[in-house]
Amino acid sequence: MTTTVQERLDAANITLPTPSTPAANYVPYVVSGNQVFISGQVPIVDGSVEGNTGIVGDEVSVEDAKKIARICALNLLAQAKAANNGSLENIRCVKLGVFVQATNDFTQHPEVANGASDLMVEVLGDDGKHARFAVGAVSLPRGVAVEVDGVFELLA
Repeated sequence: MTTTVQERLDAANITLPTPSTPAANYVPYVVSGNQVFISGQVPIVDGSVEGNTGIVGDEVSVEDAKKIARICALNLLAQAKAANNGSLENIRCVKLGVFVQATNDFTQHPEVANGASDLMVEVLGDDGKHARFAVGAVSLPRGVAVEVDGVFELLA
């Protein structure tokens, strides 16, 4: 059984991306006491959101949106690692916020959010279990289908 976060990442063949830099007047994260507040992460892969845009329930399926939420969560973990001096050890996911660009009649927000939630538990184990919200939005930045923000705790 794997015991460290890095061992779980290696076992799952997951490589975290380089944390992206903000596109506007904000910072990627703020550390306050032992909490880390991470700005919303969009599904950037290799510097682009190409292939991760659209409206869920119309041109984007629930399964594809779940995969997009996972990409957002990978970016979230990359920011958490940067905030914790380059390590994901001794960090706990406290809360995720998942925004889904969806049709007016779409109701499967929790299923989409599971893409991010499942990754947190896969990578962080019990420290990945978190509170969460998942809501629909009429639009998201750059037309992305999903955006995820998070709150993490730095453990002693």
